Amino acid sequence: MSEQRLILDPYELHLDDLNVAQPRLFQADAHWRYFDRLRKEAPIHYCRESDYGPYWSVSRYQDIFAIDTDHQRFSSASGITVGGAGGTKPAQQSAQSASDQGNAKPKWNGFSMFIAMDPPKHDLQRATVTGVVAPPNLALMEDTIRSRAAEILDNLPVAEEFNWVDRVSIELTTQMLAMLFDFPFEDRWKLTRWSDLATTQPGQGVVESPEQRRAELLECLEYFTHLWNERVSAPPKNDLISMLAHGEATKDMSPFEFLGNLLLLIVGGNDTTRNSISGGVLALNENPLEYEKLRADPAVIPNMVSEIIRWQTPLAHMRRTATEDVTLHGKTIKSGDKVVMWYVSGNRDETAIPRADEFLIDRRKARQHLSFGFGIHRCMGNRLAEMQLRILWQEIHKRFSFVEVVAEPTRTYSTFVKGFSNLTVKVHPF
Repeated sequence: MSEQRLILDPYELHLDDLNVAQPRLFQADAHWRYFDRLRKEAPIHYCRESDYGPYWSVSRYQDIFAIDTDHQRFSSASGITVGGAGGTKPAQQSAQSASDQGNAKPKWNGFSMFIAMDPPKHDLQRATVTGVVAPPNLALMEDTIRSRAAEILDNLPVAEEFNWVDRVSIELTTQMLAMLFDFPFEDRWKLTRWSDLATTQPGQGVVESPEQRRAELLECLEYFTHLWNERVSAPPKNDLISMLAHGEATKDMSPFEFLGNLLLLIVGGNDTTRNSISGGVLALNENPLEYEKLRADPAVIPNMVSEIIRWQTPLAHMRRTATEDVTLHGKTIKSGDKVVMWYVSGNRDETAIPRADEFLIDRRKARQHLSFGFGIHRCMGNRLAEMQLRILWQEIHKRFSFVEVVAEPTRTYSTFVKGFSNLTVKVHPF
């Protein structure tokens, strides 16, 4: 299907033939009508053929919530994306395994991470690192985030075009991530590179082949193994590597389990926040009356942050695997079937969110969105993400009357990370 003409109108297709797991749909921002049709006609929908094999789509808010909070019947252990571990297609995974035959290094069989585990192992590994975003630590970070955001904004060119993604969104989140890992600041660009490698298919502008992707991710493992060896020999500290190295549930991880958890923490701390930063600028430009509300009352910023995260939905979906036969809306999901919870659709479900297709920065109960997930896998860094966005918009409001989008954005080629590679803007002072 990926080689065929991209069908923008879902009503050209028979309902049984709808396949929303097409990266080109998301890159073209053309997925909305697909999900609108699914919510209305087939909230539990079976796709027989896709690049990732057959899967069920769950598109309504309440159904997504029910599955997300039912880890007994819907397991994460077989992967959290429609494409499986690492987001690669089955053919790529086979090629990776075959290319490792006879290799003296450890076999590349993908990587595991605690978000793709079930209790009790999930709970123990997650608990090892959650302290880094505990409220006392967040309070300690606030001044640092504010000073870094201020420095980034003060160095932007005024009334000149530049890529907001690179100069602001990536720079702020990567600096924050380097602080959480206690990562060498001069090498922080590597974190962005590894995040992109983990979430982008080969041949889409990041790497050309599965072999190149694997080689660079093994470099990531080597770099962090050096940091691990330093931290494990030193007294425990309050950074993520030290927490993993000294944690009872994580200190004996295999190399690829270590890599998987690293990539989870990198993507969770980087892609999601950076794409909400960019998405907020675009949303305000597309809804000028909301921008006027912001200029008139900056006290709305904390609420606006939640609305931005709902509106952008930086991770479009999460996947589970049924552990037993389950019937929903008259459809029977068989044990072993892939079940994809489309957060991006649930966040636009009018039956759960009034005026869901409108961007309203003063929306009531704005935090009741799906973007962070629910249940045992709810995003552990959600408060940190909200804090970064809140501080950034407070600092923007002090300096600029308008962050103007001057060209169509370039969106990512992914059904998982819903984001941007380019957002050309001009900033205008008061």
